[in-house]
Amino acid sequence: MIRIVLPHHLRTLAKVGDEVHLDLNGTVTVKSLLDALEQKYPMLRGTIREHATLNRRSLVRFFACGEDISHESPDAPLPDAIVKGDEPLFVIGAIAGG
Repeated sequence: MIRIVLPHHLRTLAKVGDEVHLDLNGTVTVKSLLDALEQKYPMLRGTIREHATLNRRSLVRFFACGEDISHESPDAPLPDAIVKGDEPLFVIGAIAGG
């Protein structure tokens, strides 16, 4: 079971608690994880990735095992600790202003 921690506003939108749990088969990547997340919670489509390109939105970051993996390929396998559910994948919404 893979654990995902979403920012508060996305948890509110999806009506979920602190963590979302997903079961995936095969190689677990950010892309496969987000595909499954958006399938289970369709209201999240377009909030983490752009609708047309499926690219990560610029103010969204992904953290796995304490490392920022936002700029890695979305097809890169996630660490074993994420796949086994020992560590959650954090989806963080950056704050911008000026």
